[in-house]
Amino acid sequence: MPLKRMPSSDAAGDWLRRSGNNGGLEGLEKVNRQVLGRGLKREKVKGYPLDIDATGIESEKEAAQMTYKGFKGYMPMVGHLGKNGLVVGDKFREGNDSPGSSNLGFLKYCERQMPKGKKIKGLRSDSAAYQAEVINYCHSNEIKFAIGADLDRAVVKEISTIKEEDWEPYQYGYLAETVYYMNKTDEAFRLVVIRRPYQGKLFGEEEVTENYTAIASNREGSAEEVVKWYNQRGECSENRIKELKIGFGMERMPCGQFEANAVFFRIGILAYNVGRLFILSTLDV
Repeated sequence: MPLKRMPSSDAAGDWLRRSGNNGGLEGLEKVNRQVLGRGLKREKVKGYPLDIDATGIESEKEAAQMTYKGFKGYMPMVGHLGKNGLVVGDKFREGNDSPGSSNLGFLKYCERQMPKGKKIKGLRSDSAAYQAEVINYCHSNEIKFAIGADLDRAVVKEISTIKEEDWEPYQYGYLAETVYYMNKTDEAFRLVVIRRPYQGKLFGEEEVTENYTAIASNREGSAEEVVKWYNQRGECSENRIKELKIGFGMERMPCGQFEANAVFFRIGILAYNVGRLFILSTLDV
């Protein structure tokens, strides 16, 4: 039934600001936990993979901060459950917050949001979560992870020790792995590496060099299986964030106050989850 009366933009903005200053975020957090509880109750799955990623939202608001991507705005974190696409957790952040900040805290927050009897048993992320504290936590809590590794000097040096005969053909390149550990990690982990040729310039002014992609993981199975599981985050995280932003109006924030925008974003998360649950309950997906 269509609404005959709609609040004005000023009234909506006032409500968002009041909610942001008076516990609105915490209340919406509880609502989302209840939605997740009802939605996951029908599923027999007990353990879920979690995909976490940060996404930039442009804003010309005076209080918005400059992001590392070169525009003013915000940089919220979003955590999706890989099997069904539901958002289990979100954290609205300033634009100048590093994508790598508070990843362990966000993982723990997503764990707290899970209903009773359901657990996070896997973690996929880009290199923002390539941190010793995250890897140690996953090892200690039996969470299987696949995290993009920073190609820092130590990682590049380790890749250089892989023997040429250990590289196997893989998708227009080569695939290999080694055992690696970071400073402050309690246990070693697998470092799965993809090597592909990289053309510096179009007409060959520079020689062809090697381009590497590295994935830190404690998963079992072949190196190819680890890459395949890691690459699922493109659909399970990146594309679903696009759906959240474009399909549910989260591309722009309405207010100049950070707390009000955080409430608006979490309402968008709830709308997305309700829509996703409708799809899961009515369509064969």
